[in-house]
Amino acid sequence: MNIQTSTTKRDLGRHAAEYGSTAIRQAIIERGYANIIVATGASQFEVLEHLIGQEEIHWPAVTAFHLDEYVGLPITHPASFRLYLWERFISKLPLPLKAFHFLDGQDDAAAEAVRVGEILSRHPIDVAFVGIGENGHLAFNDPPADFETQQPYLVVDLDDDCRKQQQGEGWFPTLEDVPTQAISMSIQQIMKSDRIVCSVPDERKAQAVLNCIEGPVTNAAPASILQQHDDCNIYLDTESASLLTKEMQ
Repeated sequence: MNIQTSTTKRDLGRHAAEYGSTAIRQAIIERGYANIIVATGASQFEVLEHLIGQEEIHWPAVTAFHLDEYVGLPITHPASFRLYLWERFISKLPLPLKAFHFLDGQDDAAAEAVRVGEILSRHPIDVAFVGIGENGHLAFNDPPADFETQQPYLVVDLDDDCRKQQQGEGWFPTLEDVPTQAISMSIQQIMKSDRIVCSVPDERKAQAVLNCIEGPVTNAAPASILQQHDDCNIYLDTESASLLTKEMQ
């Protein structure tokens, strides 16, 4: 793990975007195209804002994949990650992407997981943008996460802590409104990415950061598996890093 701590969320987002954009440009130079994974949620606000402003990325050579999406939520819902990605990323790019493979969990989520998973299996990922949840989840792989499956996408149950985070961030008016299931990229699929850019701001994530960075690799803290990745880059702010030892900061 490479860990960088910034004083503000904006600086965190800028550093994460700069590293990620370098990886994208390098892949395009080497092969003529790049494949990326794009995350959502509050942790990605500043990352995506800075990523779309990066210069010299030939976006028509980039294919992007959706990290996760709620089951049963229409794209018109304010918490829809498809809507989020359209509003905060895709529609703001200076040129259109080669393709963006959305996850549509509104109807047959299991069939959608298979459909997009088959496409993903033909697109080795150059860089994955991800975050860590308050419960240590990676994508929507809540504890105890499945560390073994090789399926690219899974239909998963969301635990109470995860659902409380979604409601607490303001995406849903009540806990009862938060879906109980989601389509999520699997742990092993995320780990296949050549490079991982993991952005984790805010004090409310500090305990999860401590567990996943300094604790043992365990499916009780799903993002702890990032310790085993050869090129995982963790971007923190001073609040999310506040419980780490001095040696780790």
